[in-house]
Amino acid sequence: MTITAPALESPARTHSRKLYLPALLVAATTAWLVSVAVDTLGRAGSLGKVLSAGRAELVAPAVVVLVATALVCEHIWPAERRPLLSKGHLHDALFLVLHVVAVVPLMTLLGVAFAELLVGHAGWMAVAWTAAWPTWSVLAVTIILMDAGNWLAHFADHRIGALWRFHAVHHSQEELSVLTTFRAHPLSHLAGFFLGTVPVVVLMGHRPMAPAVITAYVCLGTLPHTNVDWSFGVLGKVFVSPAYHRIHHSYEGSRGINLGVVLTVWDVVASRACMPVKGSSPCPTGLPDRPLMTEQDPRSRRHLGLLAGQLAEPFGRR
Repeated sequence: MTITAPALESPARTHSRKLYLPALLVAATTAWLVSVAVDTLGRAGSLGKVLSAGRAELVAPAVVVLVATALVCEHIWPAERRPLLSKGHLHDALFLVLHVVAVVPLMTLLGVAFAELLVGHAGWMAVAWTAAWPTWSVLAVTIILMDAGNWLAHFADHRIGALWRFHAVHHSQEELSVLTTFRAHPLSHLAGFFLGTVPVVVLMGHRPMAPAVITAYVCLGTLPHTNVDWSFGVLGKVFVSPAYHRIHHSYEGSRGINLGVVLTVWDVVASRACMPVKGSSPCPTGLPDRPLMTEQDPRSRRHLGLLAGQLAEPFGRR
């Protein structure tokens, strides 16, 4: 079965574009949700506290240590050897700065907004019988269902044109590394946070998610981008490994295989799992024919100008 990703116009044609209205709708929806979160937290006097807590969960010391360790492992056991200061690494480092400064607060506010709207307008979704469950079991089931929600959101990113335009920035990296985790358009998180919030509201009600659990989930979602050929052995049948996820970033993968974020089970159930073959050469990553600007193209702008162009790209249309 061939799965075709929505097409993006060539960078050479950007001069003839007009605004792409579906992308503007995604931006407007995100802005409205941020306003809902800011208003909710402002009335409670907890805006600063919640933003600080979100930063502590998503940029926790464990995440920093994982990224640093993964960079060392990439240097010692690379799947694809390249200079430490390659164009891809430098550009992804710029996305990392954007992630810390702007994307983490945005992700935190989206989670608050969706929780507020779901509790306020769909409180009937919350179930009472989990109150008798041990906390660890509620957390475990919630995390598993959150991962299912993220899989569905990832599937939508590859099937819906407006969402793919934002997600394509992540797939444009031709020098995959752990830093590619942060190479994401700020507006690409809408579907993921909505579908990920639903099981939290349904199963946990007013119980807070343990910060350590959220940090652990972030770490598990970061590791698969590492430029190593690890497949995790038997555990790789359950958890997404770097070798498994690299296939997703290949030319074929960008069309909708190996969509799992932490668990492979959703790909297996949907017949979209392609397990890595031990000893095979690492597949090239990126998008066929470079349909949007990349740092590897010798004609591309310098990093800051390229970043601005990549962030603006989803809004253009011929």
